[in-house]
Amino acid sequence: MNILTFEIPGDVQAQQRPRVTQNGTFDPKESKDYKSFVRLVASQVAPETLITEDIKLTIDVYRKIPKAISNSKKKLQQALNGELRPTTKPDIDNLAKGIKDGLSKVIWRDDSQVTELVARKWYSDNPRAEVTIEWHQK
Repeated sequence: MNILTFEIPGDVQAQQRPRVTQNGTFDPKESKDYKSFVRLVASQVAPETLITEDIKLTIDVYRKIPKAISNSKKKLQQALNGELRPTTKPDIDNLAKGIKDGLSKVIWRDDSQVTELVARKWYSDNPRAEVTIEWHQK
């Protein structure tokens, strides 16, 4: 089993709905910029050749702690301990989608290789995404 783990610093940008115009379909600027940032981070840890096997992808998204929680010592401690989790938008699948798209053609050939996906939201003083990719080399 091969394992590649790395961190994408900063707030995770949710994948937004594509914009449809007369000239085609386009990613909104924020989504496009975030995917470019993910590609840049991933290129620094990418294997020499693209992964061609099936992949288990784990993404832990750490969101900023909102003021409503940080104003209460009890709630803040619960958030930091993982007992209190983000249940607000953006949805976890939209957060994972932007990261998954950014890793395509940098770490693996195509998103279809991801046969298992674990995505979780947490609170932290240090917003980021922690990504773990597992695969069996043939």
